[in-house]
Amino acid sequence: MRSDLAARYDLRVPRYTSYPTAPHFHAGVGPDTYGQWLGAIDPQTELSLYLHVAYCAEMCWFCGCHTKITRRYAPVATYIQGLWSEVDLVAAALGGRRPVRHIHFGGGSPTILSPEDFVATLTRLRERFDVREGSEIAVELDPRTADEAYVRAMAGAGVTRASIGVQDFDPKVQQAINRIQPYEVTERTVGWLRRFGVPEINMDLVYGLPHQTVDGLIDTIDRAVAFGPKRIALFGYAHVPWMKKHQRLIDEAALPDTETRWRQYEDGCRRLETTHGYVRIGLDHFAAPDDAMAIALKAGQLHRNFQGYTTDAATTLIGLGASGIGSLPQGYVVNAGETHAYLAAIGAGRLATARGIALDDEDRLRRDVIERLMCDLGVDLAAVAAAWARPEDVFDAELAAMAPFVEDGLVRLDGRRITVTDEGRTLVRAVAAQFDRYLDPGKGRHSKAV
Repeated sequence: MRSDLAARYDLRVPRYTSYPTAPHFHAGVGPDTYGQWLGAIDPQTELSLYLHVAYCAEMCWFCGCHTKITRRYAPVATYIQGLWSEVDLVAAALGGRRPVRHIHFGGGSPTILSPEDFVATLTRLRERFDVREGSEIAVELDPRTADEAYVRAMAGAGVTRASIGVQDFDPKVQQAINRIQPYEVTERTVGWLRRFGVPEINMDLVYGLPHQTVDGLIDTIDRAVAFGPKRIALFGYAHVPWMKKHQRLIDEAALPDTETRWRQYEDGCRRLETTHGYVRIGLDHFAAPDDAMAIALKAGQLHRNFQGYTTDAATTLIGLGASGIGSLPQGYVVNAGETHAYLAAIGAGRLATARGIALDDEDRLRRDVIERLMCDLGVDLAAVAAAWARPEDVFDAELAAMAPFVEDGLVRLDGRRITVTDEGRTLVRAVAAQFDRYLDPGKGRHSKAV
């Protein structure tokens, strides 16, 4: 990427795991609305479930997630009881045991749960929902807190995918982000996953961290690939200390400058794709050629939700737990983020919805365009407009806004088809932002484009 393009386009824009994006959710969508939306879902609709475990044993300074720190298990035990109660409330609002194909445990750190509580949670889900045979059950795993008993319990409960947080193997980088995770700890955890038969392993890496170098990142990538993961995510560190106060503990002077950050991203992507043979997925994911995500990309069936790129085509994603975000045909909902507010609502027998947004057809139209850009790096605007019975010229203003991207070689236009070039891939979020009718670039509520 040319340095002049890096400076021109590296703006603060959303990651587009939803559209409209979370900053535009509002308190006008609450528990009553959510309950009505749940009750209106077709009983045959297959659901996905996301469970947010809102606790960690210690705070990683780079973290952008909703989490609380505890060294005691009592708050976690209280929280998981509340989450089970929310499962009951949601199932009751839906009516009957609805079919489920995807379950994802995120956080925070799901590995802070005891093995017994993890198994009990999956048991509760199977009691309240019809979890279909062959469903994907994925868990975000912190090797620092997962032990052999936990991994054995995961495997026995039917977990099919573990996503291991690595970030970077360099001890100096780990010290700078307060996440001390020696290589041997990750190696041991991978060994347990293999031994107990968890079939799929993902690894999450991060570029743009303090004291991180291009060579150091390449070394981390090579060592991660040696474990044989089916998928690797290469996320850019989002430094947003005005939103996440613990990030103020990171020495900003140690962060790579824009040019170095771009080199880390581009060299890292090249290493994964060219040297190691992974299929490049959208902005920041990589998959083995025989992985379901690579197959979905080739078939034009890749999707994007709050967990990032996914093969999950469900139109209804139920978010459970504090700060859990759900996506329904009618709109988006998010639970109270503070655990005490979440538990108070659930304890009173109410859904914990704090904010959300109802969708109109203009939102759905633009969401389709943005998702295809983010997933396929291209979109046929005429086809999307026709699918929504809109005039072909509905996006004339956005097409006109493509002119500088075309001039700089980041986008190609063929009539009303937009194709993001290889050089433009790094800036696909900036291209997608041209279709965002809510975005105010001056607000500064998002991370940088790369």
